[in-house]
Formats: sequence, C-alpha cells, structure tokens
Amino acid sequence: MLKAILGGVLAAEEASQVYSAFDQIGDIVIIKVPDSLAPRKQVIADAILANVKTAKAVFAQTSPVRGDYRVRDLEFLAGENRTITEYKEHGCRFKVDVAKTYFSPRLSTERQRIAELVGDNEIVVNMFAGVGTYSVVIAKKNKTCKVYSIDSNSVANELCIENARLNKVSDRVIPICGDASEVIKNQLAGVADRVLMPLPERAKDFVDSAVLALKDTGVVHYFAHVKAESKKAAKEQGTADAGEAFRSYLHEIGKTTVVREVGPRIYQIVADVSIQKG
Repeated sequence: MLKAILGGVLAAEEASQVYSAFDQIGDIVIIKVPDSLAPRKQVIADAILANVKTAKAVFAQTSPVRGDYRVRDLEFLAGENRTITEYKEHGCRFKVDVAKTYFSPRLSTERQRIAELVGDNEIVVNMFAGVGTYSVVIAKKNKTCKVYSIDSNSVANELCIENARLNKVSDRVIPICGDASEVIKNQLAGVADRVLMPLPERAKDFVDSAVLALKDTGVVHYFAHVKAESKKAAKEQGTADAGEAFRSYLHEIGKTTVVREVGPRIYQIVADVSIQKG
C-alpha cells in the first residue's frame, strides 16, 4: 500500500527502497524510513497524510523497540504533533500513547485467539499488560472472568485503568503497577487459571514467576522470538524453545502459534503450555 501511495511522488528507484508496511494506531501512522531516503522523509509523510484518510499524524520510528518499557524513539513528520490516540479492536476502545508505551496493532488476531480460549470464571494474570489490550479484550469477551493486569510502566498502567473504564470492565480488569515477579510473589501466588507472558524478549526470565501465579493446574501463554528459515521451522523451534523454558516443570505444549515475522528470519511465537504443579 505504501509503495502505491508513493509511486507518484518518488522516483522508481526511490520507491523500491521504501518499506512496504507501516503501523497505523488509531489516527497516527508510524513509518520506518531507510537512511537512503532520509532527505525525502517529509515528502513521504505528506503523501501518506494526503492519501490515508484516517491518518491525522505521521511519525518516523528512529530507534528499535528497547528498554524495560519496550518503547521506540519517534520523530514527528506531518499532521498533528501528538502521540496520544484512540485505537479500536474487536469492539473495544483503547487510549494509547505511542511514544511512552508499547503497543502493536499486529497482535490483534492473537489477542482474539487467546480471549476465545478463556473459560467461564477463570482468573487470568497478564504479566506484561501494557495499556491493557489483552486484558480488556479478554474481559469483554468473557463476562465472568477476572484479569490482573500488571505492568511496571506507570504511564501504561494509567492508560490501562482508563481503558478498563472506557470498555466498562473496570470491575474485572485489575491494573497493578509494578514488577511482575514481585507482584506475583507478594499478591498473586497460586491464584491464576491462565497466565499471559507477552514479553517475547525476556519471557524466559520470568517462567518461575508465571508458574508461581498458577493454581495447581493451569495454562501459560509463553511468548518468544526464535530464529528460523521458515514459518514451519519457526513453529518447531518455538515448541522446542518453550519445552526448554519449562523443563523444570511437568508440562505439555498444546499448541505453538507463529504470530508474525519481526525481522529477517526472526519470528514471534506463542506456545500454549499446560502446567501440572507438584
């Protein structure tokens, strides 16, 4: 889509260098501009604003996602200079700050898949909840569950509180600001039927905490990044990675899903791991 938009404003050689995909979160568009096209970034941004009717602002991503809060540096290019927007998904509304919190619209299908797995009266612990997207989608889908929504980023936590209110699930989404390991150890040990670990960069470091949160039996949705030559190989590698991560526990891997390719031959996977404690 982006190459089609830019076909009229860039030379063919320039257009061939453009990344074909961009993220649109609410009315904010985030693009990656190759160094070779840096002098043309304003032209690119103006063309997007003119052709994407739902866009009100365009930013360039100028760093990788990094740090404990998984945020990225953004450079304002065109439109309204603001980083807060409203994003809609699966009948839910989310207030998002694209500069101060982690958010990806590309996880929409996975959020819905996990929400559909949650049974009646389940207690869910979302260890790395961000602005509450998984938590709210789950609570909206299942009116009888309760979701503890943990994040160490105070801005994300405040937005999670707001998003629970926006979607009328404040009675069942409980935002907690803090380190997931400490929160589970001090407040949530042994409470959960299901645990979400949507932090693929570091989920393996928190496996013991995830299991601690579970009741005698339960399910952990374990996210990871794996290197593989193909999607099929990524699924196999993801299953192996999860098996290694949970090797100290009696476990069974029910399904491994390849969510998306996040880099050349690097895939994000989610393994659904059933745990039987002691």
